Amino acid sequence: LDVDMDGKIERLRLIGIDTPETVDPRKSVQCFGKEASNKAKELLNGQFVTLESDETQGERDKYKRLLRYVFLPDGTNFNQFMIEEGYAYEYTYDSAYKYQSEFKQAQVNARAQNKGLWDPSTCSGVR
Repeated sequence: LDVDMDGKIERLRLIGIDTPETVDPRKSVQCFGKEASNKAKELLNGQFVTLESDETQGERDKYKRLLRYVFLPDGTNFNQFMIEEGYAYEYTYDSAYKYQSEFKQAQVNARAQNKGLWDPSTCSGVR
């Protein structure tokens, strides 16, 4: 995710989530990747969002991307929303993070409700 921060474009890594790949040249497009990408574009393009850092995760990842949570204009935690609706998996990189318990529960709920990538008709309900 690229954001304009005071005229400078910064690339973000969203804390606590992993979405199916769509642009990695070493991998084929993964199941539900296009849907996840389209949903992100629908919700984020042209929006003013709020970014939140997490002191447990550091400022940047090994690829120099800013590590952040993204909040939509209505206050929705975008990272958590993507998990809740089955567009992303909960992902703990190295250490526990601020919203980890909420994100893990969101994945349990999405999976139980067969949402998005957990729907047997999309990805056979498995990763």
